[in-house]
Amino acid sequence: MEGINETTVSEFILLGVSERRDLQPLIFAGLLATYLVNVMSNALLLGAVWIDSQLHSPMYFLLSHLAVVDVSFASITIPQALVHSLTQNQAISYSRCMAQVFLFLCTGNMEGYLLAIMAFDRYMAICNPLSYAAVVTRALCLKMVGTSCVMVTLNSLLHTTLVARLHYCSNRLAHFFCDLPTLMRLSCTRPFLNEMALFTEGVISVLSPFVFILASYALIGVSLCHQHSVSQLRKALSTCGSHLTVVLLFYGTVAWLYFRPAASFDLFRDRMMALFYTVVAPALNPLIYSLRNKEVLSAIRRAWRKVLAHGP
Repeated sequence: MEGINETTVSEFILLGVSERRDLQPLIFAGLLATYLVNVMSNALLLGAVWIDSQLHSPMYFLLSHLAVVDVSFASITIPQALVHSLTQNQAISYSRCMAQVFLFLCTGNMEGYLLAIMAFDRYMAICNPLSYAAVVTRALCLKMVGTSCVMVTLNSLLHTTLVARLHYCSNRLAHFFCDLPTLMRLSCTRPFLNEMALFTEGVISVLSPFVFILASYALIGVSLCHQHSVSQLRKALSTCGSHLTVVLLFYGTVAWLYFRPAASFDLFRDRMMALFYTVVAPALNPLIYSLRNKEVLSAIRRAWRKVLAHGP
């Protein structure tokens, strides 16, 4: 469907992770396995946090929201990719494509804001431990999460509206989901307004949580330098190491995918990076951030013993 205009685009053709038909069973198996790991590990974390009273603290409250975001993030793209990898029908309607763009941007941006709120939680726990319980309350966490939801919704609505107004000259998307840069490359004319919004408001929206995270860890570093305590340093590294790993994985891939000159785009390389960003990273997050945590592991063991005790 080449050389068409916006009046005839009623659907897009998703070319998938790879266009080679002989690789589709392998792609299906890999996507399904990763998706199941994502759902099960995040569900395990959610169950432990909500069932065990010892995990009813602000940090684990935020972790439970991160788990929901990670499952949602993968669920927006993977089930559709699984279906397309097994069938010849790789079409997605125009309206569903735009809805996918909106939801993908919402969940992706929300992850960044949650990581920023977690950085604030770590800052208070390490630098102001005496004030932590009075300041970092569930009510404050709810307000920060709610405000973040409003901000990411408005941001996603802006970019989805702009990409929906483009004039498309092709409906063949070289991707396994409807992604903003890929759609912009199908525009009949240069999407100048979209690019301006992406590199101004988009950069501010995505990078402001990252700057906040950097500032929080800079203050944590200064505080630790003043303490001159090896035990405090080890405790801080144990507390913050997993969070920093997740932050680097998330923002490293975001910067690679969305904030590069158009001339540096490579379809295969970008698809592989998007695969890691949308499929692999959300499955790794609970393993990196939570399931290595002794308190979470203890809570899971307690929950498992209760299940066995009440079993047949």
